[in-house]
Amino acid sequence: MSRRVALVHEWLTTWGGSESVLASLVRVYGGAPLFTLLARPDERTRSTFGHLDVRTTWLDRVPGIRHGYRFALPFMPHAWRTHDLAGYDVVLTSSHSMAKSVRVRDGLHVCYCHSPPRYLWDLNEEYRAGSAALLRGSILERLRREDLRGATGVDHFVANSRFVAGRIERIYGRPADVVYPPVDVDGFTPEPGAGTHYLAGGRLVAYKRIDRVVEAANRARLPLVVFGDGPERRRLEALAGPSVRLVGAVGDGELRTLLRDCRAFVFPGIEDFGILPVEAQAAGRPVVALAEGGATETVLHGATGLLYEEDSLEGLVDALVRAERRDWDPAACARNARRFSRERFEREIGGLVDQLSAGQEGSR
Repeated sequence: MSRRVALVHEWLTTWGGSESVLASLVRVYGGAPLFTLLARPDERTRSTFGHLDVRTTWLDRVPGIRHGYRFALPFMPHAWRTHDLAGYDVVLTSSHSMAKSVRVRDGLHVCYCHSPPRYLWDLNEEYRAGSAALLRGSILERLRREDLRGATGVDHFVANSRFVAGRIERIYGRPADVVYPPVDVDGFTPEPGAGTHYLAGGRLVAYKRIDRVVEAANRARLPLVVFGDGPERRRLEALAGPSVRLVGAVGDGELRTLLRDCRAFVFPGIEDFGILPVEAQAAGRPVVALAEGGATETVLHGATGLLYEEDSLEGLVDALVRAERRDWDPAACARNARRFSRERFEREIGGLVDQLSAGQEGSR
C-alpha cells in the first residue's frame, strides 16, 4: 500500500536555499500536497511550485502580508497549528522557523531542519532590526517556548549539516541524521587559469562579515568583486578601496561567470551549510573560509581551499596571501563539489524517509 505523504514549508514568497530543497522534495514526492503559512510567490517560485496543491493558513488572507509576513512571527506557531494533517502516513517538514509546529496526529513527522530559528537563539542580537526588533522580552521568551514545544512533535530530525545537527542537539536535546542540501553543481564548468579577482557576496547583511573581506582586500591590495544587495551595501561601498568593486545583485548566469573567473571565493562568516562555497568549487575555484560552521564540511583544507583558524582581519589577510601563493587544481575542486549534487540529496532523503517509515510500521 502506498504511503500518503504531506510536505510542509514555511512560506512561499521569494526563492532561496530552502525553496531549492523543496523543489527536490516535490520531485521525490510528486503529487503530495504542500502545506504552508502563506503563498505570495515571486516569478521563479511560482513557476516552480505553481502546479502544486498548496494549502495555506489564515495568515494568507491578511492584507499586506506579502511584504509584512515577517512581522507576523509572534502569530506563526498558532497559525501552524490550524493546519490539521490527520490521515497522512508521513509528514515531511522543511523548517528554518516554525513549520515544525504543525499538528501531526498518527503519521510519522520527519523534520528537515535548515536551522533552529537563528533569530530566536544564536543570532538574536544580529537580527535586531526590522521585524526581528519585536523579538525581545516576553515575546522572545514565549516564542522560544513555542519553538521548543514544536520540536517535541517531531519524530525524527534531519539536519542539513553536522554543524546544524549540533545546534539541534544543544537547543532541542535531540539527535539528527545529516543529509546535505542539494546544490546544482551540474550548472558549472571548471575552467583552467588563475582567475582575475577574488569574490565575495550574497545577501549583504552584517553577520556574513563581507566588510572583513573588503578590509582584507584593501590591506593586501588584492582585486575583489562583491556581488549582492542588502542593508550593508552602502557601508561596504564606503569601505571599498581602489581594488574593490561592488556590482550589486546578479542573475544566475552572471554569478556563474563571476565564479568561473575568480581566483577564489572568500567566505568569512559562520553559516549553517553555505551553498556558495560549493558552487565556487563546482566552478573549479578554491574557497578561503573561516574554519567554523558548514564550510568545514564542504571545503577540503589544502586541496580545495584554505580554512583559517584565527577569526580576525589579520587571520583573513594571512589566508588570502597564502592562497595567492598556491596553485589550485580546478578538477579537484569540481570533484569535491559533486558530493553535494541534487541527485545525491534526492536519493538520500528518500531512502532515509523510507527507512524511518518502515521502522515505524514495523513497530506497530
